[in-house]
Amino acid sequence: MRIIVVGAAGDIGQAACNELGQRHEIITVGRTTGDFQVDIGDLNAVKALYEAVGAFDAVVSCAGDAAFTPLAEMDQETFMVGLRQKVMGQVNLVLAGLGVISDAGSFTLTSGVLDRDPIRMGTNAATANGALAGFVTGAAIEMPRGLRINVVSPGMLEVSAPRYGAWFRGHKPVSSHDVGLAYSKCVEGARTGQVVIVE
Repeated sequence: MRIIVVGAAGDIGQAACNELGQRHEIITVGRTTGDFQVDIGDLNAVKALYEAVGAFDAVVSCAGDAAFTPLAEMDQETFMVGLRQKVMGQVNLVLAGLGVISDAGSFTLTSGVLDRDPIRMGTNAATANGALAGFVTGAAIEMPRGLRINVVSPGMLEVSAPRYGAWFRGHKPVSSHDVGLAYSKCVEGARTGQVVIVE
């Protein structure tokens, strides 16, 4: 398969690439790195990405920002960071891809642990994660041409712990290998409309 991995340079993206790259052609995409660069918050830019890539069989999205800010300091614009980037950015990858991905292809999005196991300052990310779960559940029953859609919801990765562990006290880090397997399950398996939890 030709698989587009968006956010390929991040810890989660690398886990997906390491697993899927053993068997498939990986096209790496980032905001400033990779084979192609794109701002997934811009639907037209995503359409241009797909046109530039050409034929592809799967999209794996490991991208999308959220604002880690105390709730009392949030305003609408701050809160929109997660909704615009993490939610709509990944939704854009699906909307723009529906008509151009190969028959029986798949979209795999990424959420995270915070909607089920919250941390302080994580409300924006938790909201985005919950929205992505709802999107995948709803979109799965309307996918044309045998297409599938899922979302991987990993805990904090072991490799990320040196940077983010202080925010995730008491959380059990997950291995990059296990996270990679979750993307394999979504891309190479048969499930659709699922939240695949890695914990």
